[in-house]
Amino acid sequence: MPRGGRRVLVVGSGIAGLYVALRAAELGLRPTIVTKARLEESNTRYAQGGIAAAIGSDDRPALHYEDTVAAGDGLVDRAAARVLTYEAPARIADLVRYGVPFDTVEGRIALGREGAHSRARILHAGGDATGFSIEEALRHRVVDAGIDARERTVLRALRPGDRRGPVAVLSRPDGSSVAETAARPVVLATGGAGSLYRQSTNPSVATGDGVAIAFRAGALLSDLEFLQFHPTVFAREGAPRFLITEAIRGEGAVLRNHLGDRFLVAQRGEGELAPRHVVARAIQREIERSGHPFVFLDATGIPRNQLYARFPSVCRFLQQYGLDPSRDWIPVAPVAHYMIGGVTTDLEGRTTLPGLYAAGEVADTGVHGANRLASNSLLEGLIFGERVARQLARPVPGRPREPERLLRLPAPVGSGRRPSPADLDSVRDLLWENVGIVRTAARLRVAIGTLREIARDVGPARHDDLPGPIANAALTASLIASAALCRTESRGAHFRDDWPRPRSVWRRHIGLRRRAGPD
Repeated sequence: MPRGGRRVLVVGSGIAGLYVALRAAELGLRPTIVTKARLEESNTRYAQGGIAAAIGSDDRPALHYEDTVAAGDGLVDRAAARVLTYEAPARIADLVRYGVPFDTVEGRIALGREGAHSRARILHAGGDATGFSIEEALRHRVVDAGIDARERTVLRALRPGDRRGPVAVLSRPDGSSVAETAARPVVLATGGAGSLYRQSTNPSVATGDGVAIAFRAGALLSDLEFLQFHPTVFAREGAPRFLITEAIRGEGAVLRNHLGDRFLVAQRGEGELAPRHVVARAIQREIERSGHPFVFLDATGIPRNQLYARFPSVCRFLQQYGLDPSRDWIPVAPVAHYMIGGVTTDLEGRTTLPGLYAAGEVADTGVHGANRLASNSLLEGLIFGERVARQLARPVPGRPREPERLLRLPAPVGSGRRPSPADLDSVRDLLWENVGIVRTAARLRVAIGTLREIARDVGPARHDDLPGPIANAALTASLIASAALCRTESRGAHFRDDWPRPRSVWRRHIGLRRRAGPD
């Protein structure tokens, strides 16, 4: 790694953070990575489905672009989608250069198909261990490059800095050893907020801290009402919520109710390969209609050798619970999976705060619109991670888009009362029960009121004090609920039972920014 060059702080160690750090070092900068757990602990590590790119002989970026726009249900930023899909092949080449062992057939990269894709364009590594393979390759590169990486280090706040960037306040996870960095560019790559839901595919570190910290610092957020629920997650009491990759449906697995009927085919022509929000809501309706807590994924039509070779991680997991997916149906239900909105950025990863950048799941580039196309998430971290690194090395002017609808909300300040017994589980229960797959105004208002009370009870007494993890969780959760209450329609991953159809007046983005002054 170069000894000279400008210092950059990268917060997070998923695909976006690791890639930004690697490319920044290659471009002559001096990155430091901080991560609140181990370097390898992130959502990237658990991504089974793969990464999308138009590299097949029957495919081209224009088709990938069209599929991305269609999945986004009218809200995709088309410039961002064009960047994502047209730059994808070059970023896949970077991963190959970094040593990611993509699966091959007769010497060519193997390509699978997933829901709402018109072509087979999903690359995998290790069958269903794509995220793990990418994370390991990038992590080893970071270590080999000598990039400074500080594990078990938490970003607590962003203070005003100077033209170089903000001042980052860091500490150990228990709040000890608080220190401030010098003003420098900061890249948020802190991941999503799926772990704020009681039922989630995410690791425990995905609690939306980056969103809360950016909001308190005054950054613009957008599209937080769109949170994607993965439709097929292992559903057995006492078992972990293990994701059953969508690629199994791409290979021919089908969904059945407790009577054995393929309930989805009668509702949508695409059947099991309909967009994720469609499949998730269809499963949820079937669960509510039948009174059974799950439906079944039937993969018995896939040849056993093919099933076990293509999905080794899933098969090993199921065997722990006495299931052979070539013979047994798999109990599944939808759970929280991916945060579509986040900190608003432009095409170079710039936020509305000078010197603050965002990449990966914490960022809202606009590329997903109202609903993420399967296997575009790992790709987004790469594409915009590359653009952040280039912008840091060779800045060009510009600024993020402004949303058509802006909500100004307070950043809760502690009330001075005795703290409530609220904990992270309280937040998770509130979101799951009131801001889940199906939403109503009444339940959203319950969530917002309670979450704001929690945030005030456990939050800092002043704006410049350091919030704890429960305060961050309650704030992020209340922002999600506030955006969901504002959008009085159903679109993409956001479904309102009291407004069940899309409305043309809401073909717009909702932004959230901290209200200046006291509460």
